[in-house]
Amino acid sequence: MTAIKAILGLLIVVVIGIVGFAYSGLYNVAADEPHFGVTRWLLNTTMARSIAVRDDDIVAPDNLESSARIDRGAQMYARICAGCHLGPGVDPTAIHVGMKPQPPRLKEHIEHHAPANLFWIIKHGIKMSGMPALGLTFDDNQLWDLVAFLQTLPELDAQQYRQQTAGKE
Repeated sequence: MTAIKAILGLLIVVVIGIVGFAYSGLYNVAADEPHFGVTRWLLNTTMARSIAVRDDDIVAPDNLESSARIDRGAQMYARICAGCHLGPGVDPTAIHVGMKPQPPRLKEHIEHHAPANLFWIIKHGIKMSGMPALGLTFDDNQLWDLVAFLQTLPELDAQQYRQQTAGKE
């Protein structure tokens, strides 16, 4: 019984400490200041694990490599995603530079994500990161078009990217 009281007491102290820290305003939430390393690790790990737990039942369509799907995805990327995530050979925009966490340049990061993982991220977004839930305004077929394009992004150089998205921004 003493152990249970000690654990409950410790839990109460921890909760009071967390609430007190939140109300103190000591943590700087300014977007022009990077997170502490441990905060960045905690947020990234939480995000990665949360997505991994939720994307298991998502099955990619068979025609993910179709040129029509990739072209539609390129149009969508140019209109909606490129301002934050940029593209091969694209200089950082004011939006990209000013965001914390900074949106990843997808050409370098996309290979770490399976299609189901990308679909989940695009559909549901990521809280407090600036990544919107596009599933609220686009249907699943359109989101798969975007995933199809993203799968080709690591292979594109700056000129190929410009050709793929020409006139679509």
